Amino acid sequence: MLFGLLMALTAAVCFGVAMVLQALGAQRHSPAAEGSGLLGTVRAMVNLPFAAGLLLDCFGFVAQLIALRSLPLYVVQAALAGALAVTAVLGAALLKIRLGRAEWLGVAGVCTGLAILGATAGAEGHKHPSEAFHWMLLAAVVVIAVVGGFVWKLREPVRAAVMGTLCGLGFGVVGLAVRVLPAVHGTDLWPLLQEPATYALLAGGAVSFVFMTEGVRGGKVTTATAAMVLGETALPAVLGVVLLGDRTHHGMLPLAVLGFAVAVAGALALARFGEVSPVSAVEDPAPPAAGPAPAAKQPSEPVNAVKHTVN
Repeated sequence: MLFGLLMALTAAVCFGVAMVLQALGAQRHSPAAEGSGLLGTVRAMVNLPFAAGLLLDCFGFVAQLIALRSLPLYVVQAALAGALAVTAVLGAALLKIRLGRAEWLGVAGVCTGLAILGATAGAEGHKHPSEAFHWMLLAAVVVIAVVGGFVWKLREPVRAAVMGTLCGLGFGVVGLAVRVLPAVHGTDLWPLLQEPATYALLAGGAVSFVFMTEGVRGGKVTTATAAMVLGETALPAVLGVVLLGDRTHHGMLPLAVLGFAVAVAGALALARFGEVSPVSAVEDPAPPAAGPAPAAKQPSEPVNAVKHTVN
């Protein structure tokens, strides 16, 4: 149990740092300059910060797999919510994003609510859904990909919120797929190759990765991440309880519901006030506002400058 918790927290740190590094790389190639299609997304991935983020994603994914095989889905997904706090703090420092009071309250709400969900989770369930559920996971990835294609060209900040939500649902499919994978004995991988959940895991991770890249390209890193965390936590947690047998601790259900409500409120706050732009973009309009004052005191200098330019 303790090792599983350590792996879940390690995954959260890796994902949080990777998100900021990928945003640093993706913003070097804005959708306006490179196009908003898939080719523009691929171009946004070809740089050192993005590659470093991708490497951290790989480490985090391995840690997540280990945690999912030893902990309830509640605990793992709630621990991964810690990536939101890491992303927000590093985003403010490295991306020069100015988070307002509402964003910080939203971050606190999401992290606190999901932490409560994790604390109320009980033992890992041992139910085994039918084979149809395994195929439904693969079909869900297809649906997520199709919906993402339709909403690809939405405007910010709605685009970041939708892409982040789809990404979160995709990662939720990954978590559910890991839980239903058959055990591997030695080097015999044939059971995995025959398992539709294996392909749901791989496809869900790939689709979610692309959507997360698109979600952060517009600079709305915290908004996209909040939507992702909510998407990958709420529905998978419910399915884990209903289909996999995960439970809360005895008498903890009301507290778990409260935690979910706090998480939703925090995510909505981030989605509503998620206009997180680079500091330079916010401060650029300031000089023109201050410009007329010096001109009124010394009219000769700007007039002469204009005359010189015209001549």
